[in-house]
Amino acid sequence: MIKLSGFFFVLLFSVQIAVAQDQQFVYDNKVYLPEIRTVQCYNTQKEQSLPVIALNSNELLYFSFDNLNGGSKIYSYTIEQCTSDWKPSRLSPLDYLQGMSEDRITAYKYSFGTLQQYTNYSLTLPNQQIKPKISGNYLLKVYENGNPQKPVVSQRFYVVDKQVTIGVNITASPQVNLRRTHQKVDFTISHSNPIQNPTLDLKAVVMQNGIPQTASWNKTPTFIRPGSLVYNDVNNNDFPGGNEFRKFDMRSFRYKAENVKEIIRDTINKVILFTDLNGNAAKFTNQFDENGSFFIRNSEGRDPNTDSDYARVYFTLNSAVPNTAGDAYVLGRFNNYIPNEASKLVYDAATKRFHTSIQLKQGLYDYKYVWLDKQADKTDLTVFEGSFFETENTYQVYVYYRKPGSRWEELIGFVNVNTTKR
Repeated sequence: MIKLSGFFFVLLFSVQIAVAQDQQFVYDNKVYLPEIRTVQCYNTQKEQSLPVIALNSNELLYFSFDNLNGGSKIYSYTIEQCTSDWKPSRLSPLDYLQGMSEDRITAYKYSFGTLQQYTNYSLTLPNQQIKPKISGNYLLKVYENGNPQKPVVSQRFYVVDKQVTIGVNITASPQVNLRRTHQKVDFTISHSNPIQNPTLDLKAVVMQNGIPQTASWNKTPTFIRPGSLVYNDVNNNDFPGGNEFRKFDMRSFRYKAENVKEIIRDTINKVILFTDLNGNAAKFTNQFDENGSFFIRNSEGRDPNTDSDYARVYFTLNSAVPNTAGDAYVLGRFNNYIPNEASKLVYDAATKRFHTSIQLKQGLYDYKYVWLDKQADKTDLTVFEGSFFETENTYQVYVYYRKPGSRWEELIGFVNVNTTKR
């Protein structure tokens, strides 16, 4: 009887482990395994551009990631059409895909001459196997051994079928108390085909620097005119200008480049950055940045994807602890601007500094420090960085349209505008 009970205990324990290993995809940019690093996804026309391509065009998306465990794995992928607010559209793959519904990632290379061994996997979309045939939001899903219950990476991207023209105007905030700190985005959608009920059938989303967490929804036009819809409500699309991104350069481990204080090469590479100061100053200082992007580079190697090594990068912020209860994080496109344990800073009361370390691949990186207010459950970009209307930012406008009787939302317009290069 005792042996039988032990058998059932082991069986139950094994079932629990199997269940724990199975996960569900979320409709967001996410890495599901700790050994997966350096996810990149962009339009091949410009490195680290936003993952937006035109429907039925020659434009391609490049997608890649590293597995720090090395070796070779069997990874499959598929894409799923989503609603404008990133929920399943419930369409059949036959409705939105040409070719196959899933395929394997066959392009992979092993790292060369690096302390950290890894395997780099990549693919381009659309390809001969998988091609979207309607516009909209899409989620790329990568999973292991052909099992969607074993997710590896999920990545958002956009397919646009341009049917409207979007004009954008960016100014300082019209609200007097925000005029020195905020940027106001007004836009007009010009259309040649009639849109009978724009309040119900049309949605426009405005983002700052392609950061999903900044999305501002526009469902009702301020003015409806023949052939155009005007969105210039005083209280909408008013964004904190923030400050220019901080940055560091570790393309080489032989010499110390921008913002690098010390390089230690031992069993692992260590890169210690100079201590950052609180940027919430009274005066704006202009500085060139890449609006949060990162670029994988290696000064001594030929192929940055396989010759670039990894390093433990040490961040230090000299700043007082904010008055509200919360935690500090270091964020950028390299970690999808997600505040989690991997991006959290620890406060050292003895030195009165925040610090953390993150394992990153060689290259150039933009980053910012943010404060997550626990009570408000909201990140504040201004506590450590300040906010100025002069800050150079890019803004994106996405226009979605559901035709009367249609079962999905089309992405019929997209524009990317820089505050200084309009």
